[in-house]
Amino acid sequence: MSREKQLARVLECGIVAVVRAATPTNLVDVIAAIAEGGVNVAEVTFTVPNAVDVIRAAKEQLGDRVLLGAGTVLDAETARAAILAGAEFVVSPTLNLDVIKLCRRYDRLVFPGAFTPTEILTAWEAGADVVKVFPADVVGPGFFRAMRGPLPQVRLMPTGGVDLNTASEYLRAGASCLGVGSQLVDPKAVARQDYEYLRGLAWQYTQAVRMGRVE
Repeated sequence: MSREKQLARVLECGIVAVVRAATPTNLVDVIAAIAEGGVNVAEVTFTVPNAVDVIRAAKEQLGDRVLLGAGTVLDAETARAAILAGAEFVVSPTLNLDVIKLCRRYDRLVFPGAFTPTEILTAWEAGADVVKVFPADVVGPGFFRAMRGPLPQVRLMPTGGVDLNTASEYLRAGASCLGVGSQLVDPKAVARQDYEYLRGLAWQYTQAVRMGRVE
């Protein structure tokens, strides 16, 4: 699948599930459950122990059912390791130009983190496919509405504090997609292996995206 088609898949889904846990146990099943609920784009963060192994296993077992990425990528070396393990996109909490350059070299999607208008534009001009605004709950939907004026061409993804109460509002304010962590990948549900609950949460988020995109 080309990078353009992968980006279209991210934007169509509207949600990037942030898969973060203290243990890698059962995370492939977690990703599968969320995908069954309709959220078929997920990043495995590098705060997960043995994250590379999780990415590799998820890619092997789930194939094209999920567009799989790596999150909390802080440097180019980690980005390369993730890509070689099968990651199709890379997400960072901060702006690292070397990570963007590495992803461009490997023709992978890259969503660098930014917080200010200057950082957002710098990330975009460096080749970001989507700019992750983190932590989004500090600035709220109003920030995204304000950015539509001077930077309407930049695709923005709020991450941090996005939940079912705010998802639609962020989209209406101009966000292209949403990064959702523990509000979707609920740690307690993950621990008790409650995949039905996770499927239900994912479905609710798909409905929130649909409502947020209604004109």
